[in-house]
Amino acid sequence: MNVFWFLPTHGDGRYLGTAQGAREVDYPYLRQVAQAADTLGYGGVLIPTGLTCEDPWIVASSLIPVTERLRFLVALRPGLTAPTVAARMAASLDRLSNGRLLVNVVAGGDPVELAGDGLFLSHDERYDLAGEFLTVWKGLMAGETVTYTGKYLRVENAKLAFPPAQTPHPPLYFGGSSPAAHGLAAEHVDLYLSWGEPPADVARKIADVRERAAALGRTVRFGLRVHVIVRETEAEAWQAADTLIRHLDDATIAAAQRAFARSDSEGQRRMAQLHGGSRQHLEVSPNLWAGVGLVRGGAGTALVGDPATVAERLQEYAELGVETFVLSGYPHLEEAYRVAELLFPLLPVEKVETRVQARPVFHLSPVGDTGTLAVEAH
Repeated sequence: MNVFWFLPTHGDGRYLGTAQGAREVDYPYLRQVAQAADTLGYGGVLIPTGLTCEDPWIVASSLIPVTERLRFLVALRPGLTAPTVAARMAASLDRLSNGRLLVNVVAGGDPVELAGDGLFLSHDERYDLAGEFLTVWKGLMAGETVTYTGKYLRVENAKLAFPPAQTPHPPLYFGGSSPAAHGLAAEHVDLYLSWGEPPADVARKIADVRERAAALGRTVRFGLRVHVIVRETEAEAWQAADTLIRHLDDATIAAAQRAFARSDSEGQRRMAQLHGGSRQHLEVSPNLWAGVGLVRGGAGTALVGDPATVAERLQEYAELGVETFVLSGYPHLEEAYRVAELLFPLLPVEKVETRVQARPVFHLSPVGDTGTLAVEAH
């Protein structure tokens, strides 16, 4: 298993849906969480994206010098930036971090938020745009000179002066539950991430993406994004789950669900369907608890239990083909330690070597950017 952690750039605390117990998420705090994950042996950290998050590219860049092995799963947002600019950003971060960049393709989201960013496309149109974006982006990252004309994007003789450290490009991660999302995953991405749904539902999604990819002559790896509430005993774990939402009232839950309902994300719809906006029957599958999704968008479930039980549940997903697990817990600093101490000894956690073979160093011409590149071998 490759186990990642999460950087809470949108806020953190001991309780959900309340300012009580909340803590300021500033750079020193994010550095603490990242360094804890680095030291404890997590393979990387997912850095979220969106209106209420710090910019993931800036955050990842700032953490390069204070971490050693940690990889950064950073969002690419087709439609919000040009693929050529995004390729330069990704190549630079990959090179400067010595090959520690992973790319999270985010094609969907809240239409209201996207409108604020100037993107006015329907759900399926956004995935079509993402396909064009990745065609250009991947070509540039592979060192090609790209001329491309699509429905949404056009470039002529586009080039990338400085290549990424990883070849042909940093691995592409992606999550989405709609047919359009599965089609994009099959054609373009390296690892498909599902939110924490019951195993049978995750199995169906994996089977669909795998079949679509095979039809294109490709293979896709799989991952799971889920929260974890693990304690030394089962009773303590379920008490911790109840405590996490102890300050929630019905009005707060209803307001959150109204906000999530405006999203056209199939994954968000599936998360909401698990709990139906109600505190009743939150255990939607053995040890899979939907309480997080009452007020948190996106990944809304947690695996709850003692170490042996949670490890067993993770192994059940692994048997479906899941190899990467992106975990999190509240508060993220303390829970990073708790999860590592209680779960890692029971799991085949992969120790990932992130150093990559040195690539040539490219220098622009000393007389300016004339398009002529000089190569110095190292």
